[in-house]
Amino acid sequence: MASKPGASRDRGLIARHAATVLVGQLAVMAFGVTDTIVAGRYAEGALAALSVGSAIFISVYVSLMGGLQALLPIWAELHGGRRTAEVGRSVRQSLYLCAAAIALGMGLLLFPAPLLRWTEVPAAMREDVEAYLQVLAFALAPALLFRVFSTLSQSLGKPQLVTWLQLASLGLKLPLSIWFAFGGAGLPALGLVGCGWATLVVNYAMLGAAVWLLRSDPFYTGYRFWQRIEPPDWPQLRQFARLGVPAGLSVLVEVTSFTLMALFIARLGTAASAAHQIAANLTAVAYMVPLSLSIATSARVSYWLGAGDAALARRACARGFELTVLFALLFAGAMAALRWQLAAVYSANPAVIALGATLLLATALYHFADALQTLCVFVLRCYHVTVTPLALYCALLWGMGLGGGYLLAYRGIGPWAAMASPLAFWLMGAAALALTAGLFVALLLATLKRRR
Repeated sequence: MASKPGASRDRGLIARHAATVLVGQLAVMAFGVTDTIVAGRYAEGALAALSVGSAIFISVYVSLMGGLQALLPIWAELHGGRRTAEVGRSVRQSLYLCAAAIALGMGLLLFPAPLLRWTEVPAAMREDVEAYLQVLAFALAPALLFRVFSTLSQSLGKPQLVTWLQLASLGLKLPLSIWFAFGGAGLPALGLVGCGWATLVVNYAMLGAAVWLLRSDPFYTGYRFWQRIEPPDWPQLRQFARLGVPAGLSVLVEVTSFTLMALFIARLGTAASAAHQIAANLTAVAYMVPLSLSIATSARVSYWLGAGDAALARRACARGFELTVLFALLFAGAMAALRWQLAAVYSANPAVIALGATLLLATALYHFADALQTLCVFVLRCYHVTVTPLALYCALLWGMGLGGGYLLAYRGIGPWAAMASPLAFWLMGAAALALTAGLFVALLLATLKRRR
């Protein structure tokens, strides 16, 4: 009976932490919505160029961000062990990893021409896409540095300040995007590139606010972050790489499998692409909930591991798992039950609504499996298990999900004829994620058993 209050406390801490992270994540997602609306109002060509440019930027940024986000268990574990001075030193060492990520990302964004040619982006669109990405290349550095601050704050159980900054930045992003895109007050209309400049200004504003908090807020000053940076500590950097590189590659597999799905579906026509966009948009929004729960759970698990209490770490994992299953069932059930109403919000075309409603049945299964595997992979990182999940991602998400979806859509698989429908991709994607989730749960249980 004595364990119940503690269990409820862990559940409450994880839920509050996740809710705070969720609000911030939704605010950041609204950046993309803002640019989509502004570019669409500016010109149809700007919206088309944005779809290509944002897909490239998101693939680069999210992959590099995933590598930095993977440092959360390290700092949460140091925090749990009350090793305050080591937190500051570890954060300073992470700047070397962040600098490498910035250099790699900027190189890809400043010189996107080979990728645009390989993907056969129309020549008329390439100039706008390249100009947009070149601005975003210089917005990448503050974005990744702010991600270090965000990951640090989450690892220390202090996500509120990050969320407030993200919400404030959204209030700045909207008017700047409109002003820079359409011009006014002496500024010429910059179109799509103006949206990029607005992102750059907002990212530096967020970074400036984060630096000010690190220097002045009493919560952070005790960690003594502002000492002179030490020379590279290669054992520590190798530890960062063992967590960060597989994590970043795993995110890259997820993002590219999702992006390539949209490109493969495009050849099925506008109705298929529109219905797929409905399913993809709702899935992306719903994913923010298990992502936030996974961040909060991994912070709590690592905290207890750092404190030397493996039993409380397992209990925190169990509480996070309960919350994730509960919310995944709620969202999956809502997608299935309200599929016609949700599809009708996005389109008035009966064909798109009918196909979108059908896709949302598969999307419900996709989301439930996605929620479980996301929680597992975050907690596995707390136990420094990263390579096996990456191998499973590559085999199942790229192979079974994307490759299987392509075969089922266009060639058929065994007794099943080619479906010529986006449903093929969602069915195979859901099946691949379900298998991934099952294997990750088994791997997590085996890991927890070994760490008793």
